[in-house]
Amino acid sequence: MDIALRVENLRKDYVLKGETVYALRGVSFDVEVGEYMSVMGPSGSGKSTLLNLLGCLDRPTSGAYYLGDQNVAELDDDELSLVRASKIGFVFQSYNLIPQLTVLENIEVPLHYQGKLGPDSREVCAELAEMVGLGNRLNHRPTELSGGQQQRVAIARSLANDPYFILADEATGNLDSKTTDEILTLFERLNLDGKTIIMITHEDEVAERSKRVLKLRDGEIESDVKNTNVVFSKKA
Repeated sequence: MDIALRVENLRKDYVLKGETVYALRGVSFDVEVGEYMSVMGPSGSGKSTLLNLLGCLDRPTSGAYYLGDQNVAELDDDELSLVRASKIGFVFQSYNLIPQLTVLENIEVPLHYQGKLGPDSREVCAELAEMVGLGNRLNHRPTELSGGQQQRVAIARSLANDPYFILADEATGNLDSKTTDEILTLFERLNLDGKTIIMITHEDEVAERSKRVLKLRDGEIESDVKNTNVVFSKKA
């Protein structure tokens, strides 16, 4: 299998009030193209730190992080920004939609920042809205949508730049159980289509629906288990 990303002996230290906090202590793992992995861990486990490193929002103290053949751990801030815009699709708990923009315009945001917005790409973004069930809401603004609909916009936006992987941070944290099921079903459909997904979550019910669960504790990998009983259906 091809590797979507690889981290090798990833460490992250912070100095707080004169004391060093060892947030990640030499974490190593691969994520294959087409995997659907959840990352779990209690408060202080290093989950948020790993999220920031995988999302190229921060750089490690030491170690390597490869996206394809590129070690992004060595990049400067401007280069990291380019990687974020072109290779990673983000889905956040709070949706992070721009309230002044329509559904279509919110989906187009990643392409706007890359200077790739044009008639063809606009059509692709409209197709993404259709794919997540919002083809009839292109001109609506976030305040006119439910929480689940807003998260669907965020998922469509995460796909606009055809990323190496989708990084979802507590993507169902603000949703009721029925809407959570709908959003997880959408992620499952995307994974069936070959999308690589990394889900940061504290909810067992969410992690149990992914194909692999990596658990952190005290900055180290406590376990890394494949859910062999998880099978997605094309009918989902």
